[in-house]
Amino acid sequence: MLVIDLYYWGTPNGHKITIFLEEAGLDYRVHIVDIGKGEQFEPDFLKIAPNNRIPAIVDDAPAGGGAPVSLFESGAILLYLAEKTGRFIPADIHGRADVLQWLFWQMGGLGPMAGQNHHFNIYAPEKIPYAIDRYVKETARLYGVLDRRLADRAFVAGDDYSIADMASYPWVVPHERQGQKLEDFPNLKRWFDAIAARPATQRAYAVWDRYKDLPQASEEERRRNLFGAQPATV
Repeated sequence: MLVIDLYYWGTPNGHKITIFLEEAGLDYRVHIVDIGKGEQFEPDFLKIAPNNRIPAIVDDAPAGGGAPVSLFESGAILLYLAEKTGRFIPADIHGRADVLQWLFWQMGGLGPMAGQNHHFNIYAPEKIPYAIDRYVKETARLYGVLDRRLADRAFVAGDDYSIADMASYPWVVPHERQGQKLEDFPNLKRWFDAIAARPATQRAYAVWDRYKDLPQASEEERRRNLFGAQPATV
């Protein structure tokens, strides 16, 4: 039986992978990596994810056989799973190129900029108006890019749901924390609501519901482990 081992915490990047696994109906085991407690620096996890970030996967049954495949970086994982299953990425060159460019757009733009938005708005001990303004405005610009893209198509890469949608959706879920109103982006809101209503999306977020009440790290631990921490071996 095909089983994917998923190393996971309930962040937007973690949700991307549970969304794919639920959409594709793949069997998977969840291994919680409590990033607030610093479990991302454990030596066994670093063997899989040397960048000490979740998510990561191990596929013990790669296509064509051979040794298990381990992967870190959420975009790489989505692409690997799409190619493995032959789902959520078009086979034709034009459709594939569209999905890939929007996948990388999320990885290089929406995710990092929204992440900085979260940091300076919510987590930074010093509220720096310039930084907050910069990242709220850049997040709004990126929402606008996505809104215009969705003006004449159901999903980011066309008529079919793809890994490009799975990559971006979790970064729009916390829009209120990013200082954004979906009503300002009607095409984006229509897309967002459609994905939120998908049963697989709801199952994916329910995965985190099973773990979100675990004992939490202290605020001091979280700050130490999430912001600027290094593996003990460095």
